[in-house]
Amino acid sequence: MDKPSNLLLKLSQRLFETADDRAAFVDRLVDPKPVSPCILWCQTKPDPLPFEREDPLPWQPKFVDRLIVGQKPGQHPLHDKGAFYCLDFSSVFAVSTVQTIAPVNVALDMCASPGGKSVFATIAVRPQQLLSNEVIGKRIAALISNLKRCRVSPAIVLRLDSKILAEEIPNTAQLVLVDAPCSGQSLIAKGGKAPGCFHPVTINSNANRQKRILANSAQVVAPQGYLAYTTCTYSPEENEQVADWFLERFPQFQAIKVPHLLSYQSHLTTLPCYRMFPQQGLGAGAFTVLFQNQEEADAENIPEDFFDRHSLIKL
Repeated sequence: MDKPSNLLLKLSQRLFETADDRAAFVDRLVDPKPVSPCILWCQTKPDPLPFEREDPLPWQPKFVDRLIVGQKPGQHPLHDKGAFYCLDFSSVFAVSTVQTIAPVNVALDMCASPGGKSVFATIAVRPQQLLSNEVIGKRIAALISNLKRCRVSPAIVLRLDSKILAEEIPNTAQLVLVDAPCSGQSLIAKGGKAPGCFHPVTINSNANRQKRILANSAQVVAPQGYLAYTTCTYSPEENEQVADWFLERFPQFQAIKVPHLLSYQSHLTTLPCYRMFPQQGLGAGAFTVLFQNQEEADAENIPEDFFDRHSLIKL
């Protein structure tokens, strides 16, 4: 991006009160800066480590390392052996809300490809059964490849619309992850392209899709279970406003404070929603909120024939 578009400038004005904050945000998108590569260790860390690391943040999971800028862990032989998974540190920030959730019998990653959130959940909460669902057919191969490479087990890969899951396995999962399809504005901060990502039509279309997925996901969450909602975009319509809509639509849920993320509290809401912005220099940016189903009841069991009818692969 050679210069900021009017739509980007308008977004910055809605996100930040001060001119300095707006300028820092816009600069990171107009002139993206390299950030530390990040890896999730799927196996025991080798000693000595083959990478130079940044000092960990206080809340950073022990199985996560941020590396010195310029290193290329994806080209290391340990990557192909499944020792670790590479992802943006913003994604770690977003999914870190689930670290203290236990025990978990069933965890569902609703929009799972390429697999980073499923890998994180497997390491962090050790579910007895992980369901990795991806409705977009062309994204399935990457998901299966990454889960196999990182030896994620036990896991079952599904390709189902969220409505089918809501109808067939309601009230079954102690944890549902929704890394929602979004306008992808943070791709710009990585030096990538996301045509139309700041346009109101694109934003509103994605917000409506997110609401549909969240509404269906809510049906799957067991009583006292959790629903983690994350995006990699900046527009409030896809983030705080979706959280407001969800709580109005599903009053049995409550947004839960996440103590280790309190310093990232979104200034755009009084709800416990958390944001990482690209100008913080840690990643491309993300939004996250954790909901809990306050209903008191026992979780339902997944019907015995469900996996026979729907599983693509069992790991």
